Amino acid sequence: MDDPLGAFVPHGRIEISGRAAGPLAGVSFAAKDIFDVAGTVTGCGNLDWLASHGAAERHAPAVQMLLDAGTRLVGKTVTEELAFSAVGINPHYGTPRNVAAPGRVPGGSSSGSAAAVGGGLVELALGSDTGGSVRVPASYNGIYGMRPSHGRISLAGVMPLAPSFDTVGWFARDPQLLATAGRVLLDDWISAPARGQLLLAEDAFERADSAVRAALRPAIRALEEVLGEARPVTVSAAGLDRWHEVFRTIQGAEAWATHGAWIEQEKPRIGPLLVERLRLAARLRAEDVAAARAERAGIQAQLDRLLGDGALLLLPSAPCAAPRIDADLAEHERIRAQVIGITAIASLGGLPQVSLPLGRLPEGPVGLSLAAGHGGDALLLDLVAGPLGGLRQPAAG
Repeated sequence: MDDPLGAFVPHGRIEISGRAAGPLAGVSFAAKDIFDVAGTVTGCGNLDWLASHGAAERHAPAVQMLLDAGTRLVGKTVTEELAFSAVGINPHYGTPRNVAAPGRVPGGSSSGSAAAVGGGLVELALGSDTGGSVRVPASYNGIYGMRPSHGRISLAGVMPLAPSFDTVGWFARDPQLLATAGRVLLDDWISAPARGQLLLAEDAFERADSAVRAALRPAIRALEEVLGEARPVTVSAAGLDRWHEVFRTIQGAEAWATHGAWIEQEKPRIGPLLVERLRLAARLRAEDVAAARAERAGIQAQLDRLLGDGALLLLPSAPCAAPRIDADLAEHERIRAQVIGITAIASLGGLPQVSLPLGRLPEGPVGLSLAAGHGGDALLLDLVAGPLGGLRQPAAG
């Protein structure tokens, strides 16, 4: 398959056909290069990782489930190094093209998967979402993206980053396909529970650029026509800046615990976006990490109360359109902090969240998200496959 978008890694140009029949028969898909595919090395976005690891012996369960449902795997896609960023720039493999926002990043860390779906190279793609690595690229590329409840899909055969946040996610351009793939990956074809009140996360929208808020107003009104009037709420009494700090501390500690020994032993070549993040992670104090974990338990309890009885939370998928590729490091880090203050809500709560491609700025697409309580994945998938699937993003220009 041709790759005019630079979405695929060279060592992952493979083709594996699944079963001849199934709910996803004939669908082409790609897998982020942190998923094991038998007979290939999982490169994890870093050339020294690729050189120091052997080929996988078996497919990751998520890959196998899609193949068993009838899909055809056509390759492995570019990820940011160790899946530890939300930008989409990889110093070893380049930056996959975002066809919906030329000259701008595709978002990360599932950059190649989002670019491949957004650019029409595949119909479906696997990514991962720890702190927004599916939700943000979905927003930037104008496609659907789903982060499931934490723990709902096996992470066996998937490179870990921060295990208490890591989830398997996926992208599609078609809402029905997104939902069907979700039912396969979740192994869940039962009816969704009753839907409750629609809530609008005012503090999350306050973190978004004013242009994004304006661009998403028509989509919010359209959702309210289907789901009822949204009740404004403040998600975090402590402030989303504080939730961002809690997430950053725990994620950094888990990432260093996962990869620090390999980094110190191999001294891999890594890019500037990751260097600074690892430096900070290595210096975290144990007492600060323990305090953040205790605070997280309270955050989870708060979100469980807020989203009980089938309530849904409406929030922006990202605070801005995709940044320019040539933005400097300081600008990318500033935007990342702005992003994580929004995406940390679902990450800290272990919540399912779906990004809907319903907004557009002159610079590119912006997504609108719905989050549900933990375990409410089927509710979101039914809405995407049903009443929300007919909503459309405004045309460019």
